[in-house]
Amino acid sequence: MQTISNHQNAALALAEFIQQHPSLFILTGAGVSTDSGIPDYRDEKGNWKRKQPVQHQDFMNSHATRQRYWGRSLIGWPIIRDAQPNACHQALARLERLIHVPLMVTQNVDRLHQAAGSQKVIDLHGRSDRAICMNCGFQCPRDEIHHRSALLNPHFLHFIATAAPDGDADLEVDFSNFDVPDCPTCGGILKPDVVFFGDNVPKQHVETALSALDVSDAMLVVGSSLMVYSGYRFCKRAQEWNKPIASLTLGKTRADDITHLKLSARIDQTLMTTLALME
Repeated sequence: MQTISNHQNAALALAEFIQQHPSLFILTGAGVSTDSGIPDYRDEKGNWKRKQPVQHQDFMNSHATRQRYWGRSLIGWPIIRDAQPNACHQALARLERLIHVPLMVTQNVDRLHQAAGSQKVIDLHGRSDRAICMNCGFQCPRDEIHHRSALLNPHFLHFIATAAPDGDADLEVDFSNFDVPDCPTCGGILKPDVVFFGDNVPKQHVETALSALDVSDAMLVVGSSLMVYSGYRFCKRAQEWNKPIASLTLGKTRADDITHLKLSARIDQTLMTTLALME
């Protein structure tokens, strides 16, 4: 494995990698969105920065967990809702227009790739801007639930907390009197249309992504530690299919031992310099 830390040298190496492998399957993670003000989960060693996020079964089985989730979301959701694409998103959108990208798979739920103009994107873990009823399938914009929560719980609006990943916030108060909004159609449990930890990625997403990887020359990982198996699986499959892997991610990743080109450099600077070399 070749490891490069300087962003100028990383850009040269990445431009050469893309030239040699012009059909590129791209996987992105939280490191792409941190410059948009959306926190990530892990540090450069791949360790958790904070408590693990809500688990799917806890959310479904515990009213108290839903109270805490939606209560913290009153503070955390606007951070994602109001975030704007940064230089990383813009550069990846330009790269899609410049070369053949069968598909970009993102582990993020913020929809910022689409906002930046990327066309071929699968939201592997869903999208945080939509809510869904787990009973009847009713769907609505996340903002509708946010506004209902605010109307039901005006006494929670004065709290201030640090934003956490995926619309959460680091708020520790008594949530026992938080009024959780339910489905307006059937009264069922409303949940953001995202894959919580402990839940399964939709099978169709995985199959579509693997089909795109199959017809690609190589794989590029951007801003992901790959500690979650849902993303790491594509690296394992790329290895099985003898497709080279390049990683542009600061710090350790789960796939370091099977990565051909490791670029531990600033993502935005490296991508922008790479594009300047290619255009």
